[in-house]
Amino acid sequence: MSFINLQLPSMENVPLSVSDFVALTNQVLDTAYPSVTVVGEVSEYRVSQGKWVTFKLKDDAAIIGCFATVYNLRTPLENGMKIAVVAQPRLNPKWGSFTLTVRAVKLVGEGSIKKGFELLKAKLEAEGLFAPERKRSLPELPQHVGLITSTESAAYADFVRIINDRWSGLSIDVAHTQVQGEPAADQIIRAINYFNSQAQPPEVLVIIRGGGSAEDLATFNDELLTRAIASSRIPTLVGVGHEIDHTLADMVADVRAATPTHAAETLVPHRREVVARLKHQISRSAQSISQLIDNETKQLQSQISIALSSINFRLDESDRQLRAIRAVIEQLNPKLILRRGYAIVRGEADIGKMLEIEMMTKIITVEVTNVDKK
Repeated sequence: MSFINLQLPSMENVPLSVSDFVALTNQVLDTAYPSVTVVGEVSEYRVSQGKWVTFKLKDDAAIIGCFATVYNLRTPLENGMKIAVVAQPRLNPKWGSFTLTVRAVKLVGEGSIKKGFELLKAKLEAEGLFAPERKRSLPELPQHVGLITSTESAAYADFVRIINDRWSGLSIDVAHTQVQGEPAADQIIRAINYFNSQAQPPEVLVIIRGGGSAEDLATFNDELLTRAIASSRIPTLVGVGHEIDHTLADMVADVRAATPTHAAETLVPHRREVVARLKHQISRSAQSISQLIDNETKQLQSQISIALSSINFRLDESDRQLRAIRAVIEQLNPKLILRRGYAIVRGEADIGKMLEIEMMTKIITVEVTNVDKK
């Protein structure tokens, strides 16, 4: 018969210094519990020097201290909120206190999620991230689109189907990410940064996920993700959840879609709508051109009529002047003078000179025999 000793070695007879004991305890914790998730209510929340965060996490029977940096908090906290922390349990050698070193925080419960949403919303709104003047419009007919979503989701399948039904030939680059859970926000941020770093980035960046509970959609209220969307150099279109759902991600986006389906409908028009719009524009253009030709024709006809009237007036005036001149010339016609009984005398009126006298019916030649001065 064999026996197996399952008893742990006793430490009773092994004297340890305080430092050794703390180090040994932390070693055991690191091995047995390298990471734990603890749920509780926040109390005694404090931020020191703008970067160190301390608070207590409690329930009805116990309380434990927590330590974090502001960079580990992706959502604002305040006393009374219920949260789940992913942390490393540690025995602090300096203070001799047992604490949780927090790596990540998740809001728990509808009340805490709503409170965290309102706190972060107020913070980002004060910075102007929701201001209408910073919103950019999307291209009317984009040819290259970047899509961030889970390719295993119904939202992705619906989006692609509707895009293909409405407008074919669109180039879509897809970044597959989780859309809920602890890693989701960082994965989406990396995808945003990837698309923005390309030499020829997409014309539009689309981020979608289907509906879910407030906890499921909490990823899209993450502060770092919200800021990444706001700082994207590519115009953004975000469609998360259902129409009644509102997240900070879609509030900071250039364009918000109520659902992933609506995002596809917002991104591209239906080909039937484009054809109908083009036909309408051609019809209106033809009418405008026809109207322009009619107006120009009427204006030209009016100008021609005015010119003809001016020419006729000038001709009539010239004819009147010509008749007047002709009448004056007629009065000076020598024949008319002769017809009235006058005569025309030609020659020098000196004694001995010969003069020619022209009358109406005869010409007389005479010699000057006498000249009297009057």
